[in-house]
Formats: sequence, C-alpha cells, structure tokens
Amino acid sequence: MKNSIETKRILATSLKELMKTKSFEKISIRELTDNAGVNRQTFYYHFEDIYDLLKWTFQQEALQLLAAHESVNVWQEGLLQLFHYLDENREFSTCALRSLGRSHLKRFFYTDIYNIIGRVVSEFGEKLHAPKDYMSFLTHFFTVSLASLVESWLMGEMDETPEKLIEMIDLFIQDQLRGSKLRIEQQ
Repeated sequence: MKNSIETKRILATSLKELMKTKSFEKISIRELTDNAGVNRQTFYYHFEDIYDLLKWTFQQEALQLLAAHESVNVWQEGLLQLFHYLDENREFSTCALRSLGRSHLKRFFYTDIYNIIGRVVSEFGEKLHAPKDYMSFLTHFFTVSLASLVESWLMGEMDETPEKLIEMIDLFIQDQLRGSKLRIEQQ
C-alpha cells in the first residue's frame, strides 16, 4: 500500500509527464489519474483540484531548495539549485507559466518566497537597526523582483547563466543594504 507522500509524488510525476505534451488547462483529472494508475477518489483525497497539485509539486521540488538555504550565508546556493531545477524541468515550468500566467504562479509562491527572502532581509535589517516597515518593503521588493527575474530567465529573455545571475542579485542586494546602512548612519 502506498503512503500519502508517495501517492502525491506519483500524481505530480503524472502531471509533469502530461505537461510535456499539452497545456496545463487542457489536462483533465481523469487523464491525470489514468496516467498515474490511481482513481479519481484518490486524487481528491490528496488534492482539492489540479491547481493544488501543481502548487504542491512546485513547493516540494523547487521551493524547498530555497527553504533549505534561507540564511544570509547560503541563500545563493538555494537559488542556484532552484535555477537548476527550473532548467531541468523547463518544459513543465514554462508550460505552467504559460498556462496559468504570472498572477496564478505569484499566488502559489509569493508567501513561500516572501518568507524566505524576509528572513534574509531581516538578518541584514537587525545589523542595520532599520525600521520594520522599511524591511517589509525591501522584502516585498526583492520578492517581486526575484520572481520576475526568474520568470524572464525561464522564458529565455536573458542569456546569463544561473551563476552569473546569482552573482548580480547578490551584488544588488549588498549594494542596496550598504546604501541603507549609510543612510541610516547619517540620520
């Protein structure tokens, strides 16, 4: 007998396989469950709908890469692993992006990415003694910027390697935080 996590992974694998050949919105629950070798009841026992499955799949496979590397010292490694995941699963990822659009993907991931980036910014913010509302703004800004950058790279609008992008992102964040520190010290 399969456990819950194993069943969810089977359904996620089925979804990824189907998304290689057709758009997300054209995949039916029946087709998904037939491909996975489970019945519809099993699907609905684990997920509310196909969007819930898509969200779970990205959270399990991609967002956990960031969560495992969320401190100031190692977040870059998590982001690098996320880029590599997206590259290895490019068909699945671009299909999801094209089918759902940015607003749906933002709804799926915003909270998770915001929390991870928030912890990084918070660690810097404590050193700077910066106001909480400013740290909240920076977290939102970096989250939205990062999501758009990843989307642009995934859609082929940027030629840089993941390593180069992370180097530039890190430099940008450090410059922003150094500037914040200077401004706060001059007040």
